[in-house]
Amino acid sequence: MKRPVVELSDCIRCEVCRECCPKVFRMNDAGFVAVADLLGYPEDEVDEAIKNCPAHCIAWEDEQI
Repeated sequence: MKRPVVELSDCIRCEVCRECCPKVFRMNDAGFVAVADLLGYPEDEVDEAIKNCPAHCIAWEDEQI
């Protein structure tokens, strides 16, 4: 299964990902983007977040079982 990942060192905390896909992306208590643990991720919405991220810090990663 593919899972979205955020390279936090590149993230500028603009929250575009959260606006595009609030089911997947949220801000944690420390003020950084966190990816929700889901059984599946809405590809179209995550792809929209990837496309619109000004820092280009979101990508798909294949989860290892």
